[in-house]
Amino acid sequence: MIANIKITESKILSDNWYILRKITYEYLKKDGTTMTQSREAYDRGNGATILLYNTEQKTVILTRQFRLPTFINGNETGLMIEACAGLLDKDNAEDCIRRETEEETGYKITDVRKIFEAYMSPGSVTEILHFFIAEYAKEMKVSEGGGLDHEEENIEVLELYISEAMRMVASGEVKDAKTIMLLQYIKLHGIL
Repeated sequence: MIANIKITESKILSDNWYILRKITYEYLKKDGTTMTQSREAYDRGNGATILLYNTEQKTVILTRQFRLPTFINGNETGLMIEACAGLLDKDNAEDCIRRETEEETGYKITDVRKIFEAYMSPGSVTEILHFFIAEYAKEMKVSEGGGLDHEEENIEVLELYISEAMRMVASGEVKDAKTIMLLQYIKLHGIL
């Protein structure tokens, strides 16, 4: 494969929203020759996501919000159904997901369980996403959720039967990778 990777240049192309860099690097190929390549990498920090579930009701909490990149790539409304998620913003992953859960869904959760972490688009984005699940109950609802006004999130909170959520994955109504991974985890592990 490759060895002795050395970054020779890092140039910021944009720092408008997050940071887009052009990275030039060298590496030693298996045949002993040195190769130089340039790639762009988008650094938006690391994040966390969570699927709230209720075993008694067989329901999950998802959100719906506008996502510009999907709109410009063929999603007619730009609306995406997703699991709650957010950037770490220098918090640890568990603190982040507790905060984001309350802001977005209105639920103040108690026990969260980390199930894995993954690079979501390793060819272009540096982000590692930490995946969590947590059980919720009606009495944990402390607000309407919907996100923070000053962040203009405009999030709709959805409570769906797990069977309906899985049908929406199959029909293409749910196209968000993190959400599909979390729903499949819940089903594969017999949680719902």
